[in-house]
Amino acid sequence: MAAHTTEQQAGQPYDVVIVGTGLSGTMLGSILAKQGFRVLLLDGTHHPRFAVGESTIGQTLVVLRLIADRYGVPEIANLASFEDVLANVSSAHGQKSNFGFMFHQDGEEPDPTETSQFRIPAIVGNAAHFFRQDTDAYMFHTAVRYGCDARQDYRVERLDLDDEGVTVVGTDGSSYRARYLVDASGFRSPLAKQLGLREEPSRLKHHARSIFTHMVGVGAIDDHVDTPEELRPPVPWNDGTMHHIFERGWMWVIPFDNHPGATNPLCSVGIQLDPRTYPARPDLTPEEEFWSHVERFPAVARQLKGARSVREWVSTDRMQYSSTRTVGDRWCLMSHAAGFIDPLFSRGLSNTCEIINSLSWRLMAALREDDFSAERFAYVETLEQGLLDYNDRLVNNSFISFSHYPLWNSVFRIWASASVIGGKRILNALTATKETGDDSHCQALDENPYPGLWCPVDFYKEAFDKVTEVCEAVDAKRMTAEEGAAVLERQVRESDWMLPALGFNDPDTHHINPTAEKMFKIAQWATDHARPEIRELLAASAEEVQAAMRRKP
Repeated sequence: MAAHTTEQQAGQPYDVVIVGTGLSGTMLGSILAKQGFRVLLLDGTHHPRFAVGESTIGQTLVVLRLIADRYGVPEIANLASFEDVLANVSSAHGQKSNFGFMFHQDGEEPDPTETSQFRIPAIVGNAAHFFRQDTDAYMFHTAVRYGCDARQDYRVERLDLDDEGVTVVGTDGSSYRARYLVDASGFRSPLAKQLGLREEPSRLKHHARSIFTHMVGVGAIDDHVDTPEELRPPVPWNDGTMHHIFERGWMWVIPFDNHPGATNPLCSVGIQLDPRTYPARPDLTPEEEFWSHVERFPAVARQLKGARSVREWVSTDRMQYSSTRTVGDRWCLMSHAAGFIDPLFSRGLSNTCEIINSLSWRLMAALREDDFSAERFAYVETLEQGLLDYNDRLVNNSFISFSHYPLWNSVFRIWASASVIGGKRILNALTATKETGDDSHCQALDENPYPGLWCPVDFYKEAFDKVTEVCEAVDAKRMTAEEGAAVLERQVRESDWMLPALGFNDPDTHHINPTAEKMFKIAQWATDHARPEIRELLAASAEEVQAAMRRKP
């Protein structure tokens, strides 16, 4: 239901119409409505509803807090920690304390020395596994409370763009007029279809298709592997998102019942498969095909023994798509309407929040100045395409490395270390803005040479490019996996920026545990570092470190 009637008065169009009422559309709608703009939300379905994208990361938590504070919508910050989600949304969510990766080979038990865990840094807190029907309904109702009008079960027939605005025409014959259009709908974007924006063929390198569902009766992998105490991770695998990785594919296990007081027995389970290695099986149902892969790996088979699906199975073709443009005069394709890669590193919501952060202040300025030229949104386009391209390379590198654990071990370390530094960059901007009230600190996040790269500095770009060069050489058989692993391991060991107190430089440290004490050591290490970027992003004074140590529980 809308907060007030969606019937427009003559001569009074909406400022913005947003197609799609997932988290991206409703967070943006809440921001705009809070600032007094007239917003209409349209969606072809209704809440509550099933949605994918259930796992969050530390960087997501920081960006959620930043946009909540920057744009004055505290409800968005309620999504930024496991505890706040439970307190303000519902008890149906799971906790995510870590990214867990377990390497598998056909018919073999997993080797405890071929596992990787990255615990989310204590400095950003505990993340959540989103039960999306609840989080999405929560943000939809937030947007409505702030004043957004809404129509659910509304099918868009066409979009008429002109020099003065946009007219949205529905299949029921109704129409709505707005000054600007944001399409936040997803793959079946009506704007992308009407303007022919899909890139054919897509430039994206990664190939994967998906099979997924929600299940009950999924066990904790911790109970189904025999791991010596000295090789166990710092927190249980089941406290976070489990990634079972194997040649050219991986399987996710995202529990919602992994904490005391959990009320949701469900678990999100799915598999990503490179269709060039695992072509679709028309002779099998999606469920049969899923179980055929589970049976390849003994530990996974034990974990899922007795589990059963509680909703229909979804099976897709190749999931990767991209767009030739994402902004134009009076329109923007946002996040999954623009493109998609893979859920491997849980980048979906984080990418969405980065786009919201960069789009919102530009759009509000455009509405106030009545200037909607594509040029003023050029950075949004650059960022959106960069997020796609860098994530595409990262996931493609990872799929290549899944055939050889030492190669994957270096890819994992270079990814995770950048997540810590990149998240600290955003946290610093948020802290400075809070302290000064000056939004220029947030705007400065856009001033970087590599938009879309999670740690947009020269030294990380060089390391990331080397990873891509090596993995693609392995894929093309110009280099063996062993040779590639040796090159990247040397790069890891010799790096002067990979946060030594956390063990990123040591390939034998399989489990990265960024405790508060270790992060304080990083701050001390960074104080006299030769690289100015390290000093600026990570250093703290001796007094600050000592004070933090005293506050540490």
